[in-house]
Amino acid sequence: MNRNAVLKSVTDRIIERSREPRAAYVAQMEAAGGRGPRRLSLSCGNLAHGFAACPASDKEAMKGARAANIGIVTAYNDMLSAHQPFEAYPEIIRSALRDVRATGQVAGGVPAMCDGVTQGQAGMELSLFSRDVIAMSTAIALSHDMFDGVLCLGVCDKIVPGLLMGALRFGHLPTIFIPAGPMRSGLPNPEKARIRQLYAEGKASREDLLEAESASYHSPGTCTFYGTANSNQMLMEIMGLHLPGAAFVNPDDPMRRPITEASARAVVDLTETGSNPTPLYKVVDERSIANAIVGLHATGGSTNHTLHLVAIARAAGILVNWDDFDELAAVTPLLCRIYPNGPADVNHFHAAGGLALVIRELIDAGLLHEDVRTVAGRGLRAYTQEPFEASDGIKWQSGAAESANTDIVRPVSAPFSEDGGLRVLDGPLGRAVIKVSAVKPEHHVVSAPAIVFDSQDTFIERFKAGELDRDFVAVIRFQGPRANGMPELHKLSPSLGVLQDRGFKVALVTDGRMSGASGKVPAAIHVSPEAACDGPLARVCDGDIITLDARSGRLDIAADLSRRPPATAGKSSETGIGRELFAGFRSVATSAESGAISLPGLDGAGTAGEAVST
Repeated sequence: MNRNAVLKSVTDRIIERSREPRAAYVAQMEAAGGRGPRRLSLSCGNLAHGFAACPASDKEAMKGARAANIGIVTAYNDMLSAHQPFEAYPEIIRSALRDVRATGQVAGGVPAMCDGVTQGQAGMELSLFSRDVIAMSTAIALSHDMFDGVLCLGVCDKIVPGLLMGALRFGHLPTIFIPAGPMRSGLPNPEKARIRQLYAEGKASREDLLEAESASYHSPGTCTFYGTANSNQMLMEIMGLHLPGAAFVNPDDPMRRPITEASARAVVDLTETGSNPTPLYKVVDERSIANAIVGLHATGGSTNHTLHLVAIARAAGILVNWDDFDELAAVTPLLCRIYPNGPADVNHFHAAGGLALVIRELIDAGLLHEDVRTVAGRGLRAYTQEPFEASDGIKWQSGAAESANTDIVRPVSAPFSEDGGLRVLDGPLGRAVIKVSAVKPEHHVVSAPAIVFDSQDTFIERFKAGELDRDFVAVIRFQGPRANGMPELHKLSPSLGVLQDRGFKVALVTDGRMSGASGKVPAAIHVSPEAACDGPLARVCDGDIITLDARSGRLDIAADLSRRPPATAGKSSETGIGRELFAGFRSVATSAESGAISLPGLDGAGTAGEAVST
């Protein structure tokens, strides 16, 4: 199959741009690998400490030179629905490893916070930086050098990117990600959104709202809308880091345990002592990163990955920027309608054909690099298959050849739109991204006077006071990484949605985030440079005419900002809820386009500097 010319061009450009840092990274990984079982390099005292708590049979295996020892890095906690199922996984994994004469240990845990719990709260200002804490925690877990392979247990927003960033610094080891799956469908997402808007208008009580939310988020598993968490699972699949078909199997599905067991056995085969050695750095390369960007566009995934994929790539010595996202979006058709881009949830998507169908369609259209390394031991075509349980164990068979519901997933020949719906905006206000796949065409261009806010709480106060019933562009500034950790601003969504439904032309421009739940109101997000770094947003005043044009890719303002002094941030958000502990993160965080990274050295060349725009 001929490869799409733009996919080839963008990938070639990424390879050329990344030549030096990628070569340095690969050299580092090659120097770290090739030593057989890692624990053999430890002293007797080191090793004795490392297996002191193990059962006698595991100790005997680890004393020898043949058995692989697998490190489990887990995001388990029992407060968060997505990660609660992981409580039982370590014992399932250890048992499966013993079946193939290997051993496993929980190498460490990583924090897992939920944006759904902290949304609109002060704790959200720690959310983005938790990704980098998770990367460091993963490195600490693996730093004991006891392990020959890695199993990462994580699902949600910052957890999977952080796990992968940390694991990539140990890229000489094979790594497989094991998800827990989405909760089963509850209250339909459009109904939940309707009640949220009624509550914002004062037409529904808090009891009504809590009942609706509880019916939506009701059991173990990931939230069912297609936000960052479920976009993570798509990415792990399309990058070849899951076993095929693992992403969207429910926690209580009979297939969930066999997939987990098969993942444990598979990573042993990928170790240096296995039959198919496949270190992580050979799986995550420039082609798999390009594939991830295409998958994001084709499924209408989370805008958070315009940050996370950049950061993940840098952890592997690869430099990508928003121009790469923009060019690939232009040639990638939107194949899915999953909430907030449509009424269906990820369970409906999975039943309609799911990722196996999407990946087959994209490969056959030349929109994915098929010849990549994967943890399945074959190229990406393996991910057009789905698992089933046979009498002699888990097997894979071809997935759906066509959609079971074309209102949810479609072929490349009849997409929902010709492009992926994620676009880059540029202009005198800086660079931004916008997700338009859920925005009606009549709202793709908004030109209106600015109303400037330095917090989302101020916006909500004015909305409740009835002061925003007009056409306007809400400028919410001092929300970037350096200012306050770049929180998501979904607290604004119901109010903005109400105003749009009332017939007003409204849009949002912010250096903060909106993420995978970005909905029907046009939102230019991740504006860079941010206001706290003397970006143009710091000079915008009420009444300035701002034009957000998603069709032409422009973010314009009818004012000469150069003649104005910059505003300074209002209310301080540097203390409370632990925020003072993250002052160092805020002080060094790179721009949104460079991944909002607070860990210098994560590009494989010793620096976390800016990506070069082309």
